[in-house]
Amino acid sequence: MITRKLLLSTSMMCLGLLITFSSCKKKEEEPKPDENGQASSDSRQAIGENDASIDDINKTVSDYPLMHGRVASSAQTNTIGGLSIDTTGSYMGTIKLNYDGITVINNRKRGGSIKLTIINYASGQRWKMAGCVMKVEYLAYRVTRASDGQFIELNGIQNLTNISGGTWWELFIGSQPNLSSSVTGTNLSVNFNGAGTANYNINRQFTYTWANSVLTCVGQGIGSSSGISNLENYGTTREGDAFTSQVTTPMVWNTTCGSWAPLSGQLIIKVPSRSLELNCVFGVNVAGTPMTVGSNQCAYGWKLYWTLNSNTGTKVIGYW
Repeated sequence: MITRKLLLSTSMMCLGLLITFSSCKKKEEEPKPDENGQASSDSRQAIGENDASIDDINKTVSDYPLMHGRVASSAQTNTIGGLSIDTTGSYMGTIKLNYDGITVINNRKRGGSIKLTIINYASGQRWKMAGCVMKVEYLAYRVTRASDGQFIELNGIQNLTNISGGTWWELFIGSQPNLSSSVTGTNLSVNFNGAGTANYNINRQFTYTWANSVLTCVGQGIGSSSGISNLENYGTTREGDAFTSQVTTPMVWNTTCGSWAPLSGQLIIKVPSRSLELNCVFGVNVAGTPMTVGSNQCAYGWKLYWTLNSNTGTKVIGYW
């Protein structure tokens, strides 16, 4: 079965470290990246689960002709575990994804709902059309790690825009060479285990290609704030500190290596109130040098260059 769970951004890989760095209370205290594994892991999970929900959305909308915009050829079947689809409003361009909060898949169980609404559906808009916009509402969408009960919960609204036209359906049957879409939204609320809430302004564009049974994605930042462009995300951490996440080199990842292991890319995250900067370079070897991977090969990990006040340092972090 083809997995479509590609990260749309990887800022959370660095942001987990950012959260811990920003909690340092003494200026003379030097941050210790190696002590931040759990925070980094939780934050990677947060953005990954956001993107996994987009995966469900893409698959579901592609499978339902009334949303997709094609003539139905057979009865629709939902193959996503723990998910039921309320199609009551489908004739008006709205469906709802309801998660049972019980089914465990890949050590995850999901609860809550995601409501999808195609804007201007009554005027003829369908998801396969270039420029179509779909509103995505997260309604207490909670993902719990079954092994230890740790969870994240998303609430808020994003807009998913079909830039190129077409859907997964056309991409995988070979009638379209690539798909391009964007995810944007303000004040997406992400609660971490009931212990703190971060708020994100998401501005990402991504292009998918399908070749030799491998799905590849290139992600870019398309937002701007405070004079900084190419932002994929900005807002406040769960500690309440303002931050920006800038994509200086497009992120590239594929299904060969998995959504957690980008082949290349660079992000710069800044927290002005903490005089903090995190420069995250993805797709490096064990020595921390950017590498070019061949077919069926993956990079070792990513390298972090950090600055906090007058302190600086580097760390190489493996994906596995």
